Amino acid sequence: MRNSAERILTTHVGSLPRPQRLIEAFVAEDRGVAIDRAAYEALLEEAVDEVVARQVALGIDIVDDGEFSKRGFSVYANERLEGYEARPRPRGIPWGGSREALAFPDFYESARPHGPGALLPAAEMVCVGPVRYRGRQQLDRDLANLRAAVDAHGAAEAFMPAISPVDVAGNQKNEHYASDEEFLYAIADAMNEEYRAIVDAGFILQIDDPHLVTHYVKTPDLEMGDYRKWLAAQIEAINYALKGVPAERVRYHTCYGINMGPRVHEVELGWVLDIVLNIEAGAFSFEAANPRHEHEWQLWKETRLPEGKLLVPGVITHSSVLVEHPELIAERIMRFAGLVGRENVIAGGDCGFGTNASATPEIHPSVVWAKFEALAEGARIASRALWA
Repeated sequence: MRNSAERILTTHVGSLPRPQRLIEAFVAEDRGVAIDRAAYEALLEEAVDEVVARQVALGIDIVDDGEFSKRGFSVYANERLEGYEARPRPRGIPWGGSREALAFPDFYESARPHGPGALLPAAEMVCVGPVRYRGRQQLDRDLANLRAAVDAHGAAEAFMPAISPVDVAGNQKNEHYASDEEFLYAIADAMNEEYRAIVDAGFILQIDDPHLVTHYVKTPDLEMGDYRKWLAAQIEAINYALKGVPAERVRYHTCYGINMGPRVHEVELGWVLDIVLNIEAGAFSFEAANPRHEHEWQLWKETRLPEGKLLVPGVITHSSVLVEHPELIAERIMRFAGLVGRENVIAGGDCGFGTNASATPEIHPSVVWAKFEALAEGARIASRALWA
């Protein structure tokens, strides 16, 4: 994994606004309309090439495929794991009783299209048999598309996001395994195939895991002490899922998901940072650019970053349509650089910008690209100051 040895490198979290033609193909397929598979595969390859080219042109150093082949950052696993059946999802689950929804019921009712749970799929996946990985064909296609685009456009480095076993288990129901722990470790075994393949193809593996911190928000009767015990157990499962994958090829991302709301009940980073740093990853990506979490940079005054680890703090956010000023982005970068070392900071985003393929994006695509342009300029400003 590259570090910022000569200047501040830039990256993002993963999902990007999909071209309308790709969205139309997803929607048609969801409605049972037959699509031309060969035409779709050609369209996907072209779209990945274009989005990598755009990232490079805007000054993003560590790029990905925008997650263009995936219906959602987490629900794509439903297509790549076997052992499940789809059932109608009970209404009001799981966000209806969250700490946020209970505290601001009128807001979340009025803001439902962008509120907690608005983007949940209609079907609930229920485990009814052994969990196994069956998505190698889709994965190999995605790896080939990204490799071709990276080679064509000269990206410095590339990553591919993959869902955490914790997030998969947290959004599914188990009716097969004797315990939730056994279910979680079965998913971890299955997802290990995807993790290894990404690294073997020469890419950085990014583990996406919003559930690690949103579980507390979704479970209002959970005490903090019990939550921290749960957290530690989940991290053991994540490390198990990463068996055979070098830590220096892994970056771990957690965030609070898509919630354009008050967000006053979210877990503060300081409550969990000591446990999260036990994840066997070479870099940690987290929210640091929105008004609920920007102050948390100060935690690194007292928290020692383990030797050889990198930070990928969000310096642009998905939770506002305001395009951050490059000078502000530079200030955010330099805060972290001053505490953990300039070479250990990569400038990133708070969360993805195209989480679900068929959902209206919270941030308009034109604004997303403007944010990326500001991100690159902010990194240049910070680099001039830090390497003066």
